[in-house]
Amino acid sequence: MELEVVDAKTKKTLGKIDNLSPITTIGVVKKRFENIAPTYYFDRQSYRTDPRGKTLKDEEQLKNIGLEKGGRIYFRDLGPQVGWTTVFLTEYAGPLIIYIGFYLRPAIIYGSAAAQQPRALAAQVACICWTFHYAKRLLETVFVHRFSHGTMPIRNIFKNSAYYWGFAAFVAYFNNHPLYTPPSFGLTQLYGGLMLFVLCELGNLSIHVALRNLRPPGTKERRIPRSTSNPLTLLFNLVSCPNYTYEFGAWFGFSVLSQSLPALLFTIAGLAQMTIWALGKHKNYKNEFKDYPRGRKAIIPFVI
Repeated sequence: MELEVVDAKTKKTLGKIDNLSPITTIGVVKKRFENIAPTYYFDRQSYRTDPRGKTLKDEEQLKNIGLEKGGRIYFRDLGPQVGWTTVFLTEYAGPLIIYIGFYLRPAIIYGSAAAQQPRALAAQVACICWTFHYAKRLLETVFVHRFSHGTMPIRNIFKNSAYYWGFAAFVAYFNNHPLYTPPSFGLTQLYGGLMLFVLCELGNLSIHVALRNLRPPGTKERRIPRSTSNPLTLLFNLVSCPNYTYEFGAWFGFSVLSQSLPALLFTIAGLAQMTIWALGKHKNYKNEFKDYPRGRKAIIPFVI
């Protein structure tokens, strides 16, 4: 049978793929179309049965989407792609270098006199925490994360980097400033915020490891995330995305220990974005798994 590939925007026919069968998958269609139009390589292609319809998964068979006898399928160009690993390494290396640069070279940023002034303990601890967080992020990207989709649009690397790098400079400028004011409640506030930060960083790592082990290597299999023998994963019983919950907790602890308004703004911006992501994932889980736990929220236990 034959399949006509039509541009979802212009409705122009881009090509025809023949010798297909009802059990042919969208993944095979992508490979076949790449042979016809090499510019549109596998990861750049997206298909749907309706111009405004939902994107079809690679493992979807033609017989299951009403194309068992051939017909018309709509193509959408996702644009030039870049690997998720490359994106994450770029996003996270920037904040690490920027913050350390502000900390180690104050004379360049604030003037030569700044290099002679003593560092507040909170500023030192904040730099250690920031360095630990982004070093952890880089190591997780290389050794822990398994991505269901291998690539993302290359334009996202500029958008995401602008967000992370910009906030890194914003927070670093004030936290390392010669006029920086230590926490109002002294060591109690510093150590309290530090304890929350460390606990949530460990929790975040625990969730990432649990999610990694949930998906067998080399597959796109999806399962319901559940807690493991690690007590820090018990948060799965309350929310769908505990990694985001811990991420928010870590940055809130950082804001407390540094008593930094820029850090708090970064925390709030992060929570807003992570809430959007968490609600989307929570909805997908409920739609995909009929036995998904009803009591779970998306990111904030008992609230959202």
